[in-house]
Amino acid sequence: MVGGGIAGMSVAAELARSGPVVLLEGEAELAKHTTGRSAASYIPGHGPPPARALVAASKRRFDDLADEAGHPFLRPRPVLHVAHDEHEERILRDEVLPLDAVRELSPDEAVARWPALRRDVLRAAAVVEDAQDADPLGLHQHYRRTLRARGGEIRTGTPVTALERHGASWRVRTPADHLDADTVVLAAGAWTDRLLALAGVEPVGLRPLRRTIAIVRVPDGAPVRRDDPFVVSAGERWYAKPEGEHLLVSPSEETPAEPGDPRPDELDIARALEHVNAVTTLGLRSVVTSWTGLRTFAPDRSLVIGDRPDHPGLHLFAGQGGSGIETAPAAAALAATVIRGDAPPADVLAALEDEGTTLDAVLATRVGASPTPR
Repeated sequence: MVGGGIAGMSVAAELARSGPVVLLEGEAELAKHTTGRSAASYIPGHGPPPARALVAASKRRFDDLADEAGHPFLRPRPVLHVAHDEHEERILRDEVLPLDAVRELSPDEAVARWPALRRDVLRAAAVVEDAQDADPLGLHQHYRRTLRARGGEIRTGTPVTALERHGASWRVRTPADHLDADTVVLAAGAWTDRLLALAGVEPVGLRPLRRTIAIVRVPDGAPVRRDDPFVVSAGERWYAKPEGEHLLVSPSEETPAEPGDPRPDELDIARALEHVNAVTTLGLRSVVTSWTGLRTFAPDRSLVIGDRPDHPGLHLFAGQGGSGIETAPAAAALAATVIRGDAPPADVLAALEDEGTTLDAVLATRVGASPTPR
């Protein structure tokens, strides 16, 4: 397994049920990039149909993981979608409200849910009552403990320098040595296409996109409560939710970037504050801290799970975009069955059918796929 974020760690833990697994992470610490920088939520109805199905199938699995760990990884926090102009209202009515998990609210009802909203500029709203906050690092740590308990090995500070066929297996070279394995799984997020290039395999076309988050002080007397909803602009211009005594805000940007360790751009932070202040009474000004992560998408914005037919033993688990945490339990279980050649989980197949999609839509080879409009 190459990649120590939630993708690699979750699949490695599942695979370790049936055999030895070695996980390689190029960084000195695990979950340094996307997983460790996520404002993770579990949102029924989020994403394209295959992702929505995996979100749905993950709910019971989150509950099972909570039983294993002795504490939950989800806690209730509804998502409030808001529209402030004609464009956003059209998106909300055409793309958000048709989803089963979503219920329309009147502007007055929306303001009652988040009193910081300005009623005079709010056109329409909707709520996902069953949405929840997720604990990405807690979930990652549970999968890490599970992997080790099942005999798996984790090597940090071990980047892959070469990947090549060696007889009937793959030889994975690192700065210190090499490993030979019948099966190699690339779950390295933004770096996955670069690893495919090392193996001489056609890339998928994965695109890392920047996303910035800032933690902002709430002015004294501002109408913000710890149990307020996660509020999302229907046009994906901003989002905000409580973070302890502060407010977490983002400009929801998707700026193409190279794989790496991005730093926040002050203009992105300023834009987030400007958008939120324009539609609320908060008057946000003071930033406590900020960070930027990479969300990696395939051209069609669906997850990439499966093998490379012309390269036996080479599998991919990538392209989670903004759904890596909320789909992790079901997606990892599905990926592990595909890698082992077992029957897919029945609950995942049922969820795919409920969303009107198929397993092939999840496992399809995506090389050269055409981008899907957002």
